[in-house]
Amino acid sequence: MIRQALSKLTSSQALLGLLLLIGLLGMGLNGAAIYARLTYLAVLTLLLAWSWSRISLRGLSVQRKTRNVRASVGDVFEETIEIQNNSWLPRVWLQVMNNSSLPQAAGSRLVTWVGGRQSRSYLARTWLTRRGAFQLGPTTLRGGDPLGLFSQEHSFPAEQSLLVLPLVVPVRDFPSPPGLLPGGKAIRVKSHEITPHAGGVREYVHGDPLKRIHWGSTARRGRLMVKEFEQDPQSEAWILLDAEKRVQAEMPGEESAAWRDWMFSRRPELSLAPSTVEYGVAVAASLTNYFLARRQAVGLAMAGPQYTVLNSDNTDRQLGKVLELLAFVNGEGRLPLLSLVEAQAPLLPLGASVVL
Repeated sequence: MIRQALSKLTSSQALLGLLLLIGLLGMGLNGAAIYARLTYLAVLTLLLAWSWSRISLRGLSVQRKTRNVRASVGDVFEETIEIQNNSWLPRVWLQVMNNSSLPQAAGSRLVTWVGGRQSRSYLARTWLTRRGAFQLGPTTLRGGDPLGLFSQEHSFPAEQSLLVLPLVVPVRDFPSPPGLLPGGKAIRVKSHEITPHAGGVREYVHGDPLKRIHWGSTARRGRLMVKEFEQDPQSEAWILLDAEKRVQAEMPGEESAAWRDWMFSRRPELSLAPSTVEYGVAVAASLTNYFLARRQAVGLAMAGPQYTVLNSDNTDRQLGKVLELLAFVNGEGRLPLLSLVEAQAPLLPLGASVVL
């Protein structure tokens, strides 16, 4: 235990302890004045250092500022960490520790000399390698006396959280679903909604919206005629994600070996974690982006762990909704893929495409 305690001593503490020991031994052996002065100097230094350390963190505050609290896997997240000294006492050194749950979070740094009524700030860059929600903090400040004999710590709680969306890989082409209904051709099923496929005209019936009146046919036939529309088999694409815990697999390993070679002038290539959940989420996110880019409505169904169904939509907001849901998938579901299909199949519209 004595050896462990000695190993934790800093060089300043060891030197001061040696001076105190020499002074006390000298006073006990011959009582020379030099030994008494060494003892008084050591004791006075200890008292001053302890007093300084007690007030070393008073009047200090930490602020973390960022422009965006939403990012994607593979992005570089930037935040500014500012230390404000609101007292007249200068700080010789301060250690900033970023205790965020964000993997490989940057921002921990040793800051020297923060003058009275002054502030210091620096930029922290973190390469995002994992999806999910992460607290930006807490942030711990450690300070002490100029000699480093004593130290104090104070933790500032997190005030913001960062949402990291899944990785989206550009998909150039994806095979059309096989079957009797090839993509791009209308099926002969009437639709009550307006679609790109006009199927003909019919006579006006009370209750038909006026915007569906075909004025050319009305003028030729002398009576009101309205347009009819047919369904598009490729108008909806549904993605069913298997998140059952029993069938998932992963391999332990480094989250990103390329981080050791990270240089901001050249970003290393990102590789997904060796996990079926991560690959499934990345595929679902990439295909959602692919279908929406072609103006197809996309729906999502999964059970990981909650059973979640996102109705199909082809607006610009749909991609954000899908990515937010996929950011929290943890592969801990209990519902098998077959049960997910059986539960969702009766709710799918006729002619919809399904990707498992």
